[in-house]
Amino acid sequence: MQWPFEALIGLRYLRARRRNGFISFISLASMIGIALGVAALIIVLSVMNGFQKEIRTRILGVASHVEVSAMQGGMADWQQVAHVAAAEPGVQAVAPFVSAQGLLSYGGAVRGVMVRGIEPKAEDKVVDVGKHMVKGQLADLKPGEFGVLLGTELARQLGVGVGDKVTLITPQGNVTPAGMMPRLKQFTIKGLFKVDMYEYDSGFAMIDMKDAQTLFRMGDNVSGVRLKLADLFQAPLVKRDLQQKLPEAWVSDWSDMNANYFRAVQIEKRMMFIILTLIVAVAAFNLVSTLVMVVTDKQADIAILRTLGASPASIMKIFMIQGAVAGVLGTLSGVAAGLAVAWNLDVIMPFIERLLGVKLLSSEVYLIDYLPSDVQLADVGIIAVISLVLSLLATLYPSWRAARTQPAEALRYE
Repeated sequence: MQWPFEALIGLRYLRARRRNGFISFISLASMIGIALGVAALIIVLSVMNGFQKEIRTRILGVASHVEVSAMQGGMADWQQVAHVAAAEPGVQAVAPFVSAQGLLSYGGAVRGVMVRGIEPKAEDKVVDVGKHMVKGQLADLKPGEFGVLLGTELARQLGVGVGDKVTLITPQGNVTPAGMMPRLKQFTIKGLFKVDMYEYDSGFAMIDMKDAQTLFRMGDNVSGVRLKLADLFQAPLVKRDLQQKLPEAWVSDWSDMNANYFRAVQIEKRMMFIILTLIVAVAAFNLVSTLVMVVTDKQADIAILRTLGASPASIMKIFMIQGAVAGVLGTLSGVAAGLAVAWNLDVIMPFIERLLGVKLLSSEVYLIDYLPSDVQLADVGIIAVISLVLSLLATLYPSWRAARTQPAEALRYE
């Protein structure tokens, strides 16, 4: 295969060495800049994708895909609501629940908690909290025994363990001659769970639904029903259909219930993409200065090529090929480096933490204590294409300037 002479000359200029024997520093710096920008963009987007996926997984370990709750008060006809919800396409399981706030007390420690009354067998089909039990299991909650399951962080804050008795203080008070007095009930800790999400591990408690109905004086009513879907991304569609069929109920999905988390991650991902793309753009347009210097340095060569019959278009192709190859090499190097780091973050981050002797991520602040990574090939492809396009655009002006070179003017002082 015989290459066009434009490609041969362009590659020769790219490999050209200075008198000191080193490749042009500016050209090399341009390629390194492109590679670093592409690698940084891939790593950051992979971390953002991993963070979003990890948070979603952990939230859905406790939260349901879709939740149907009463507008106000309790839901008396929840069996009918559950029947309608179960008939919806894509719904795999339905579980009733009672939800309320309270205070847990043990010794001198008091902590606010979100209390959820559940039917253990039904609940285990809707969420994955049963897989996160450190001690005990959901089946240990039995009506009338007033048992409770706590998050490990909440248990640590209270200083309790399995078998200890804690006092649950509810907002509904008893009217006495001395005034309104809070209602107290003693519960026995039956188990501990750890979903590795600080918000739930430190402020969530589960009790049997019958006990919750008794404690919060709800009779046979419940707060609502929770649904598990075959495809969690169909939740908005199921939510819309159920809202039409159950106009007197309030229907929400997992993205609504945790909108702030996912909206923040999505906004951060977009902003980081824009910022790091600008870094790639700056590195790509360093090729402009590189090629301008090459064009200036090769004036005599250009004039000779024009004298030998090379057209302005051929001269333009020579320098476009030189810049494009530099952009391709920088992009490919950046993609390789970015993928290598993104796929091995689970090894790199612990090494850096051990080296520095500090914990870089706290679960109390960032919800998780490590950097997850989820490399999506679509993102990698988009990044590579953007880098190549920017690199190609950066070659246009220097190449056009080279094509305008007049042989007589270039050779006047040679």
